[in-house]
Amino acid sequence: MAFLMKCCTLIVNVLCLPLHLIQAVGLYELYKRVFPIWLYRFSKTYNKKMYDKKKELFRSLPEFNKPGGTLTILEIGCGTGANFEFYPPGCKVICTDPNPHFQKYLKKNIGENDHLTFERFVVASGEDMGSVESESVDVVVCTLVLCSVNNITQTLREARRILRPGGAFFFLEHVVADPSTWAYFFQHVLQPPWYYFGDGCEVTRETWKHVEAAGFSELKLRHIEAPLMFIVKPHIMGYAVK
Repeated sequence: MAFLMKCCTLIVNVLCLPLHLIQAVGLYELYKRVFPIWLYRFSKTYNKKMYDKKKELFRSLPEFNKPGGTLTILEIGCGTGANFEFYPPGCKVICTDPNPHFQKYLKKNIGENDHLTFERFVVASGEDMGSVESESVDVVVCTLVLCSVNNITQTLREARRILRPGGAFFFLEHVVADPSTWAYFFQHVLQPPWYYFGDGCEVTRETWKHVEAAGFSELKLRHIEAPLMFIVKPHIMGYAVK
């Protein structure tokens, strides 16, 4: 199967040559203006299908609020703000995303979730959030983001830097399937076009290994099968304490 997978991937890569060329000459940046429209619609569907899982994941958020304080959450790669409805009342939210074109949809979701306080939006990649002070937040949230960052290790290092001691990193990410499955085969074969249509998304990452090696003091991580199409069905979810 490995040889067949390599051959099929090569063929798909050849078929994607126009997309490779578009990126090489810098025209792919135009797609970043359109991508938020697609993601806004996808997020609505994703939230419906993953509602119970998100509720289960985020119900632990209040545990990381300091006594007498306001729970401060920083979300890496906030996108359209699809997680806002799951955050506890009264919390303060800081959003970061490298794509400034998400702000239109972000403002819409802020208006629909007045149970939280929106502090600011920072245009920054997960690997470089230097404008956010060290040990300044209680929780860092990262959902469907580690699939597209350039450097997972550096992004997790930044998350740990920003978290106060005892704070937590919450995650929900799709990952690569078991190598013995057809899902694994098609994840690799379809990765070239998926990368472009998903704005840098990679479905072949073993993200859990990076989280396990990130140096958190406590880690609660589990693998789940999401009720989604096969290519993004394998997920990991949980939280890690600094």
